[in-house]
Amino acid sequence: MLNQIKKKVSGLRWWVIGLIALATVINYIDRQALPVLWPDIAEDLYPEKNADERKAIYGTISVVFLFSYAFGQAIFGKIFDKVGTRIGFALSIGFWSIATAMHAFARGVVSLSIFRGILGVAEAGNWPGAAKGNAEWFPTKERAFAQGLFNSGAAIGGIIAFPTIGILSIYMSWKFIFIIVGLIGMLWLIPWWIIVKSPPSEHPWITDEERDYILTGQKNQDIDDDGEPDEGYNPTTTNMLKHKESWGVIIASAAIDPIWWLFVFWIPIYLNEVYGMDVKSIGFYAWVPYVGAMLGAWFGGLFAQNRIKAGVSVNKTRKTVITLGCIIMLPALFAMSNPGGPVTAVLLMAVILFGFQTAIGNVQTLPSDLFGSNTVGTLAGIAGTAAKLTAAGLTVLVPLLTAGGNYTPAFIIGAALAIIALAAVWVLCPKIEPLKPLN
Repeated sequence: MLNQIKKKVSGLRWWVIGLIALATVINYIDRQALPVLWPDIAEDLYPEKNADERKAIYGTISVVFLFSYAFGQAIFGKIFDKVGTRIGFALSIGFWSIATAMHAFARGVVSLSIFRGILGVAEAGNWPGAAKGNAEWFPTKERAFAQGLFNSGAAIGGIIAFPTIGILSIYMSWKFIFIIVGLIGMLWLIPWWIIVKSPPSEHPWITDEERDYILTGQKNQDIDDDGEPDEGYNPTTTNMLKHKESWGVIIASAAIDPIWWLFVFWIPIYLNEVYGMDVKSIGFYAWVPYVGAMLGAWFGGLFAQNRIKAGVSVNKTRKTVITLGCIIMLPALFAMSNPGGPVTAVLLMAVILFGFQTAIGNVQTLPSDLFGSNTVGTLAGIAGTAAKLTAAGLTVLVPLLTAGGNYTPAFIIGAALAIIALAAVWVLCPKIEPLKPLN
């Protein structure tokens, strides 16, 4: 009887993307625990250090995380293409949950960096895995919206993390909070392992109607133009990198992604240094920018989906939405040079993250627009690695650029990066469509 009910599940793709979105929420709660709790951690572990010295230590730990994250992106891109979405996600979230709980045992910069490095490698799997899951479970016209849904999980994670951890810090130590946060991811594994049994072509619970809808709508999976879905163009990594479009994806990701990390890492430190906020006050203010990010993820995905459904080409749609997102970011980044009070500052940050998420969902969808499903994870992983390396570079610079509490140079660099990302898409991706082998 239970098997018969399971076989009648409709809209299974939305259950899958919902679980991936929830994994992204957990991903960001785990990684944001350190920034939110940093004032308490620094006071406990480094009571003799001044503000700039503590910021330098935090920057070092953050760079370790980003380099590990970059390394993990390349590794997990290959892992997901090799073992599939189901096992890949289980490995990724299982290890990052353990790594989060291990933060409770940190005693100084070395141990904290080690645990942060393990977390970075494991958390990196979320993004190439999500991109691959999107390519497997959604037709082309729905991918931007699906990408927006799981991208919004990053924003929701920030919205939840700041006030929740701020409140928890009143009642318990920062060490115990890390253990609680780490346990959440282990619970996620239960529904994931039950529901995501296989890709849609083989899943025993999916209806025939939904399977046909997904597979026939994956237009980049019909490379021989015979009207039947196939595996599409899946070149070797070397041949993939011979396409300038691949470099458009890589450079755009490498340019735009540091803008996100500029705020993910530094919002709590900025509020603490510029406005003198403690952990509880940071929890009250710092969630606001992530509301903008959440709305931007939904807007970018829905806007792209509606344009494609209306008959606008994928090429025009992706470029329009990416351009719009970058244009929204630019004036707000410049305005952050002199925002005034904390309310204005966090509202400007919300505008910036709205624009970022509007654009990034469509940037991250480009691999599935260009290649077959067996190449998506690889390209997404390489692009993610490049993005995290540039983000690490900016993170190294931030403590130097912002000595004394002046964050203007960092925001100007962010604006320049948005322009570079936009140029990469327009110049290196002259037409966003399924690619074919080079002659």
